[in-house]
Amino acid sequence: MNLFSFDKNFYNKNVDLIAGVDESGRGPLAGPVVAAAVVLPRDLMIPGLNDSKQLSEKKRKILFELIKKKALFYTVEIIDNKTIDKVNILQATFLAMFYAVAKLKIKPNLCLIDGNRKVPGLFCDQEVIVSGDSKSASIAAASILAKVSRDKIMLEYSKLYPIYDFEKHKGYGTERHIEILKKYGTCPIHRITFRHVTDVISHHVF
Repeated sequence: MNLFSFDKNFYNKNVDLIAGVDESGRGPLAGPVVAAAVVLPRDLMIPGLNDSKQLSEKKRKILFELIKKKALFYTVEIIDNKTIDKVNILQATFLAMFYAVAKLKIKPNLCLIDGNRKVPGLFCDQEVIVSGDSKSASIAAASILAKVSRDKIMLEYSKLYPIYDFEKHKGYGTERHIEILKKYGTCPIHRITFRHVTDVISHHVF
């Protein structure tokens, strides 16, 4: 079953607008978590649409523009690192997803949520789908909008904090990123409650 056929299984007399919802940036040590909600036309086909993690950066950028052009509605919501530290990453992810859906110009009948947990307080029916970004066209589209949007943010941060190489690792806990953290300490976009960052804070003399 392809991704578009998967979504069609959810349409019925009570469901004619489906929003796919996904996030990018739960795991990094720095930067925001970003969620997107996308409502695609029922009979739309976008060749090559897939989980953002399975696509090259070049392909993601092409699909990013195509999805924005073809979608009926879409939103992108950003929750910064300070909020992540305040409420924890799970709750920050829920906030990003909630506001992404809430800011859609029209209320969907159903939200397909990537993962295994429903978004608290969401005003429409929800279906949670594990690995949904590789099964559902709507979720795959949301994953691309979230991923490309977050990557753009991290590229801007790389200009503000060039010693951290954010343009390369996008804030994820790569070996190089951790080496830089140990050498220079944190910068204002680091998530100070995340383990690798707290390890550095506890051992680093600033």
